[in-house]
Amino acid sequence: MIMRNYRWCVATAAALLLTGCGGGGGTENGSGNGKAVALTREQVREALPDGEAMTGWKESARPTAVEMDKLYRSQACPIKDNAGCENSRFYGASTFRHDDSAANVTFLIIAYDNEQAAREAYDVLWDGYYGKRAGQRAKTFSLGPIGDERDARFGSSGFRGEPGAVTQTRVGATLLWTEAASAGKGGIDEDGVRDLTAVLAERARQAQNGDAPSAALGG
Repeated sequence: MIMRNYRWCVATAAALLLTGCGGGGGTENGSGNGKAVALTREQVREALPDGEAMTGWKESARPTAVEMDKLYRSQACPIKDNAGCENSRFYGASTFRHDDSAANVTFLIIAYDNEQAAREAYDVLWDGYYGKRAGQRAKTFSLGPIGDERDARFGSSGFRGEPGAVTQTRVGATLLWTEAASAGKGGIDEDGVRDLTAVLAERARQAQNGDAPSAALGG
C-alpha cells in the first residue's frame, strides 16, 4: 500500500543517514562511453534536492550518498540477484514532507559506471520493482520531455484512496526515482509529481555537466 511503501522509503533514507555522512570524494569522474559522465559520491549527494531546492517542503532526511555495497544493492535493487545494480557505484536519497498537504516525497539516485550500464538497468528495475510501487490500480501518466528515458505511475491504493506516485527517469549514467504519497486525497497530483521529477532530473543533468546543481521548485 502507498503509505507502507512510503515508510520503506523513509527507512531507506534513514539507513543511508546512519551509514554514510554525505560527504566524501568517491572516485574520479569518468566519461563512460563519452556521452555521459559518471558521478562521484559527492556529486550524487549534491544532485539530490535539498532544503533550498524544495520551497514549501521540510527536510525529513538530508541528501546523503553512499558507496554501493551488498547492503545498499539489496535496498536499491531488491529483485533476484539484485538485478539492475550491475556496474553501479553510488546510491543516494533525500526525503521531504509537506505539512499543509500531508504529502511526503523521497528522491533516490543510483549512479552507474557509464551510460550503457544505466540504460541496461532501466527496464530491469522499472518492470521488476519500481513500476509496481504506486499500487496495483495505478495508471501511467506522461512526464513530458524529462530525462533521456522516463516512466511514471499514479495510484490510489491506500485504505481510503490515498494517492501515491512513482517516477523513474534516466539522465545519462544515472537512474532517478521520485516516490510521493499523501495521507489524504488531493495531497499530491500528477502536475506536482511532474514538477518534483523535473527538479531531480535537472539537478542530475547539471551535475553530469560539471555544474553545481541549482534547479529548484518554481525556479
